[in-house]
Amino acid sequence: MRTLNISISDMEFNHLGIKNENITFHEFTELVKREVMRNNLNNCVALAEKYGLSSMTMNEINEEIKSVRNAKNRH
Repeated sequence: MRTLNISISDMEFNHLGIKNENITFHEFTELVKREVMRNNLNNCVALAEKYGLSSMTMNEINEEIKSVRNAKNRH
């Protein structure tokens, strides 16, 4: 097995919730994936709010999806 040294700031270390300076590559990638997913979710929420989608009910969302699909199938 090889050892890889990665330098990150204390802020990043704490933000990722790293508890130990010696973690496996798998553990590190899982922490990074979780952070990327959190950022993507925050971006989705911001876009939903920007375009007025955050106040839609699930039924309204489903109707919008049906409408777009039906329009696509007609062309």
